[in-house]
Amino acid sequence: MNLTGAIEHVFRKYLPSPFTIAVLLTLLTILLALLFTESTSDQNHWVAILRYWESGVWNNGLLVFAYQMMLILVLGHVLVLSRPMEQLILRLTSYVTNPSNAAVWVALPTMLVSFFNWGLGLIFGAILARKVGEHAQKNGVPINYPLIGACGYVGLMVWHGGISGSAPIKVSEAGHLQSLMENISNSQVLSNLPNTVSTSQTVFSNWNLIIFMIVIVTISLIALRLGRTTKPTNLDLPVYSFLGISDKKPKGAERLDYAKWLSIAFGVLILIAFAFQYAPLLRTLNITPNMLNFFMLGLALILHGNFQSFLHAVQSAIGDTAGILIQFPLYFGIMGIMAGTGMINGISNFFVSISNGVTLPIFTFISAGLVNIFVPSGGGQWAVQGPLVIESALRLNVPLPKAIMALAYGDQITNMLQPFWALPLLGITKLKAKEILPYTIIFMMAGSCIYVFGLLIFA
Repeated sequence: MNLTGAIEHVFRKYLPSPFTIAVLLTLLTILLALLFTESTSDQNHWVAILRYWESGVWNNGLLVFAYQMMLILVLGHVLVLSRPMEQLILRLTSYVTNPSNAAVWVALPTMLVSFFNWGLGLIFGAILARKVGEHAQKNGVPINYPLIGACGYVGLMVWHGGISGSAPIKVSEAGHLQSLMENISNSQVLSNLPNTVSTSQTVFSNWNLIIFMIVIVTISLIALRLGRTTKPTNLDLPVYSFLGISDKKPKGAERLDYAKWLSIAFGVLILIAFAFQYAPLLRTLNITPNMLNFFMLGLALILHGNFQSFLHAVQSAIGDTAGILIQFPLYFGIMGIMAGTGMINGISNFFVSISNGVTLPIFTFISAGLVNIFVPSGGGQWAVQGPLVIESALRLNVPLPKAIMALAYGDQITNMLQPFWALPLLGITKLKAKEILPYTIIFMMAGSCIYVFGLLIFA
């Protein structure tokens, strides 16, 4: 426990807010570019770097990417605040009868839900953990509540290898790789890049599904064991209220806001359009960000049953997107500097010099885990580190799906160490980071072993 206390102390004392880190990383990148790169044009090098930075900040394609990631988070959160999801959480909670199955009934569903959507899994796991705590308190089940909270967070160690994973879902878009590498690789390399790396080659590949199954079984067994052996904690939790809306009777045109038939009809219309538009991609298991968001929008409208409830949930969820809204452009600016000055090629040369086709995915996994501590966003990390991974993989003939998933695995695993995305869970469960860290670190160590061996054996 002293180790976890030390980790929390380091994070609190030496790591400022994610936005401040993004600013510091921007300044560091500018400094490194000034010191270690040379101007490729007649203009002043300092001015050129600032131009690269500004063009990266407002890169149209990457700004679309940021908005897609915001919608994935918001719509996932909106879904979990619907009445059917509330009933599902309460049903799962009713199965808790002892400390062991309490931990499993939180960890396993959270990981399965997070594989579908990380925003949904993040809030689903938090509310499920809180409701299990309340159920245990009411029925005298002796649980270790910090362990239950940690189990509600384990979805963040599988999300990036799932359907809403930033890297695999973005490279499935036609033309994204060429756009990402346009100012980095030469024309010959660009012409050989695939137009798309389908999620059938990444998320839905046999080897990724095998790794995922091993992870969820292993983590569930560890949760079962910890639930049985850890000391119960005292509980004093008031009842957590799910999102509700006013019971006032609507008048006039306001009735349309509460009309169940209109919300469901519009949601069904969206799903019909979804089926016609994306049927070819669905048949090949190629999931794109727009496809996922369109489906979740229609589903959310149906599950909420009226526009008022839906919009109330959106208002509640929108605050979680603040980090993406303001931090992503800074990361895009960093990528603009690295691409424009040639820094990406220099870093890629380093990785190529110390790696081979076997070890590059492992180095990618480790480096992605380290980067995630400072860039706690899969989408932001893909914008900064993605071009490095692609360039190195191309030069060492490492299959792109394997390199992309190595980055995804590394990014997601250190979420168990980085408390940034745990903030919503900590707020809902009323736990502290130092209370869940002893258990999330255990989950992280087990998951790291599985991902490394998976990249060596299955991928």
